[in-house]
Amino acid sequence: MRMLADAVTALPAGTPAPPTVGRLLSTWQPDVPALLLVAVLGGLYGWGVLRVRRRGGAWPPARVAAFALLGLGALVVATMSALAAYDHVLFWPAAVQNVLLDLVAPLGLALGDPLRLAALALPGARAARVRRAMTGPVVRVLTFPLVSTALVLATELVVYFTPYFATALRVGWLHELMYLHLLVAGCLFVVPVLTREETLPSWCTHPVRAALVFLDGVVDAVPGLVVMTHGTLIAGAWYLHHAPVWDTDVHHDQQIGGGAMLSIAELVALPFLLAILVQWARAERVRTAALDRRLDAELVAVPAPSGDRPPATGPDGEPAPATPAPERVRPWWETEQNDVAARIRRHRDPS
Repeated sequence: MRMLADAVTALPAGTPAPPTVGRLLSTWQPDVPALLLVAVLGGLYGWGVLRVRRRGGAWPPARVAAFALLGLGALVVATMSALAAYDHVLFWPAAVQNVLLDLVAPLGLALGDPLRLAALALPGARAARVRRAMTGPVVRVLTFPLVSTALVLATELVVYFTPYFATALRVGWLHELMYLHLLVAGCLFVVPVLTREETLPSWCTHPVRAALVFLDGVVDAVPGLVVMTHGTLIAGAWYLHHAPVWDTDVHHDQQIGGGAMLSIAELVALPFLLAILVQWARAERVRTAALDRRLDAELVAVPAPSGDRPPATGPDGEPAPATPAPERVRPWWETEQNDVAARIRRHRDPS
């Protein structure tokens, strides 16, 4: 313990002290580009919510909380917390940063549904332009589920297994660009799957989306596994040169970073999948209610017999034979024998 204390007091200038729970919670530093992005996104979202409410509409507080706390909050933590203070001397804070930017922050932003909010808040012409921009050919290609999944995986692999990451540690503007790159790549997959059905192909139903989210969870685990098992250090020359005196085991640091990436990716996959399942359940309720209304409209009312009307007579004065009352037109699900009809009969008559 005495040796650690002496080492801390002899830290080179600019080297942070060993990370403790207290330091990890209390260490913050400003990041001007990230702060501006948070201010712009938060300001536009708040303006949209106020505009919708002034028009007499409602916007769920849960969506506001998801956007502000999970979305913008993850962006702030990734770029301005202790993770940013230690990412130049330890690999694991940088790994956690990147996972927050390409998985957690996009999930929070998508749950806030900013695109639908923009369509409701903007005037008609501007809202139409936003919808056209969000359904254009370029956006459709980039947000195509398989393409966006490949982009997320390719982004992670390019960051860690090319000179991109090591160069970003040396060049400040490239580091900021890498932050934005990770955030945009994550949003290209998460936002359309959760919020924009118009940009998705018709076959991308809720069951397919659930399968894609499961596949994305498997894909997101790949970078963490590769980093944990990779024999060559990620940005090894940088971290070997800048390794602090209180932690010089760069290989162990990289294994911790890969484990953190894997753990966070799998933890994020669960709420992502739950959000899709909740949307699926809501869509099924809406579809069932619409089906009930359509089936009720197909019923033909049977006219009630009138007892006040005199009996009809024939040409010879004899009473005419009684005309049978018109039968109710039976809907198809009462006459057909198949699984769909049986399901509807059980739904309408549970007894």
